[in-house]
Amino acid sequence: MAFKFKKYGNQMLRYIGGGHENASKALSLKQVTDNETLDDFLNFPLDLYRNNPYYVPLLKNDERDTLLPEKNPAHEYCETAYFLVYRGEKVVGRIAGIINHFSNEKWHQNRVRFGFVDFIDDDQVVDLLFNAVEDWGRAHGCKEIHGPLGFTDLDREGMLIEGFDQLGTITAIYNYPYYPVQMDRLGYLKDTDWQEYKIYPPKIVPDRHRRVGDVVRKRFGLTTVHFDKASEIKRLYGNQIFELINIAYSNLYGTTELTDKQIEYYVNMYMPMVNPDMISIVVRETDRSLVGFGIALPSLSKALQKAWGNLLPFGIIYLLKALKSKKIDIMDLMLIAVHPDFQGKGVNALIFEDLIPVANQYQVKFVESNPELEDNMNVQMQWNGFKRVHHKLRRCYVKAL
Repeated sequence: MAFKFKKYGNQMLRYIGGGHENASKALSLKQVTDNETLDDFLNFPLDLYRNNPYYVPLLKNDERDTLLPEKNPAHEYCETAYFLVYRGEKVVGRIAGIINHFSNEKWHQNRVRFGFVDFIDDDQVVDLLFNAVEDWGRAHGCKEIHGPLGFTDLDREGMLIEGFDQLGTITAIYNYPYYPVQMDRLGYLKDTDWQEYKIYPPKIVPDRHRRVGDVVRKRFGLTTVHFDKASEIKRLYGNQIFELINIAYSNLYGTTELTDKQIEYYVNMYMPMVNPDMISIVVRETDRSLVGFGIALPSLSKALQKAWGNLLPFGIIYLLKALKSKKIDIMDLMLIAVHPDFQGKGVNALIFEDLIPVANQYQVKFVESNPELEDNMNVQMQWNGFKRVHHKLRRCYVKAL
């Protein structure tokens, strides 16, 4: 496998740690420059959260593809540097620096992002990690640092600051409670927050949604379409779904429009997992063009915990069992989007008309909203009338360099 990371000085900083096993061993900072250090980068959170019942790991191969320039099209407009801190030969922290040039141009900023960040609760370890990314950002002319963020809005983002006793999801970061304490110590400030909810589906579609749905169908000439196979959804609407995300999410925090290569990348990554029952597609009756959609999945959290980063030999079995189960406790709302021309006009009622009966068919106890920006009132208001519990809060931090 070709490895294309640019080396940043091959820094080695040494300190004496304290208060931990092997604390007498010196700390060293290394940049990821080869497959061996990349493996260390991928394996560290699996070790750090080994006995944590709430952490949900991604598959290592998927995370590897995200980080590799030859796999992830986002690298065409992003610069990256990945750092590790070792105590002796043991990894005790990791962090990524990402400069998203599209984002900086769009939002008229000059920022470096930090992401993929994990560490033990040790001030010296944390200082080494963040100093490395901050120095790297300064060397590239950046004036601010913010995160945790990934390459795009479809990567995991936002540090958990409330809800540490709640099971994580496939789309969101989980971290220990000491993480935000360290961010405060380093002088990072709130830039924005995301809220998350447990939403309890009603037994029947509320009359309000049915009435609004009837009005929307007649007034705008809209209808919902359904499919038996995920392959048909991918073929007919896969690209349109991510093109609509570009339009509908355009004004949301930190977003950049996906390129054609990225759309193809995400279509191939996500669409094969779709359960046709759990996707609602709203189209114009006249030309079947996409107006809005909602995509849910059975929660994969428990399956990913069993797989613990590995698809083989048994991870694929756990995941397929979760995806094909006819009875699920938790349903994850993955994506929902409505074209700006139809936002605030009741299109969401059509989506809920589809998904509420599905939730009851699969005996869902609650739906995970996944992260929603606190100032995105369109998405916040759509839950009015539903029983819900605000159970998680996550934060994006910013700091001047």
